[in-house]
Amino acid sequence: MAPRLAFTEDNALRIAAVERAFAPSGKSLSKPGRVLVGEGRLMKLCRRSLQPKMFFLFNDIMVYGSIVVHRLWYKNQHIIPLEDIIVEDLADSLEMKNQWLLRTPKKSFYMSAASEKEKQAWICRIMECREQQLISSRKEPTTSFATTWIPDRASHICMRCADKFTVTQRRHHCRQCGFVVCNSCSKCRIVIPAISKKPVRVCTLCFNTLLCEKAKEEAGKRSSDGFDLEMPVYEASSDEDSDEREEDDMMPIRWVKSQNIYHPKNTCFAYLE
Repeated sequence: MAPRLAFTEDNALRIAAVERAFAPSGKSLSKPGRVLVGEGRLMKLCRRSLQPKMFFLFNDIMVYGSIVVHRLWYKNQHIIPLEDIIVEDLADSLEMKNQWLLRTPKKSFYMSAASEKEKQAWICRIMECREQQLISSRKEPTTSFATTWIPDRASHICMRCADKFTVTQRRHHCRQCGFVVCNSCSKCRIVIPAISKKPVRVCTLCFNTLLCEKAKEEAGKRSSDGFDLEMPVYEASSDEDSDEREEDDMMPIRWVKSQNIYHPKNTCFAYLE
């Protein structure tokens, strides 16, 4: 996408600026042929509430992170290959306007923009870049995606045993089904390759289901009496989506200006020069 921009000094400077903003913990983003297409601040539905996140769309990946100091410092960098992304347009809900669903193999979540035009621009750009990336890389698109987590506030009781949540009875999430569950119903851990190489928290029902699936797979690979099952263990609740400091203003999306890149007319976007 936009080959004439890939090796320009302006593009290199923009990518370097994004790298510095995620320093020192962020990964390098510089790569031959990579183009920063656009950037913007969007709202992401986390487990507790809507949180502002900074998103950067490249021609082959999407990068996002939490805002520490606006335009200067971001943390919790996430990098998603575009071939692993599917976007689903959604109608407005009572709590979220201009929303859509971003699905990936590791995590799926709801997002919203400041306006319908910005939302459609993001969806259009993501799908356009993804299509061109699949053509150029000749990779097969991902077909398996993670379930979306049910927000904490959506349930006051465990969605497995119906026990009420309290100060001491904390909420947790099953990584397989996305249900809000109590600690007693989610003591088990198991490896879900698409999500993590390490064992992750799952509810008892999903644990047993995944074990049955694993047993069937192993039965076809070896003729032993079975395989060793890991004892269920406790896992600390994920703090990946901890509450971040919200800012009052919403920064408009900034897109790279190019004859080869679509950008909608009559919008309030501030284009990259």
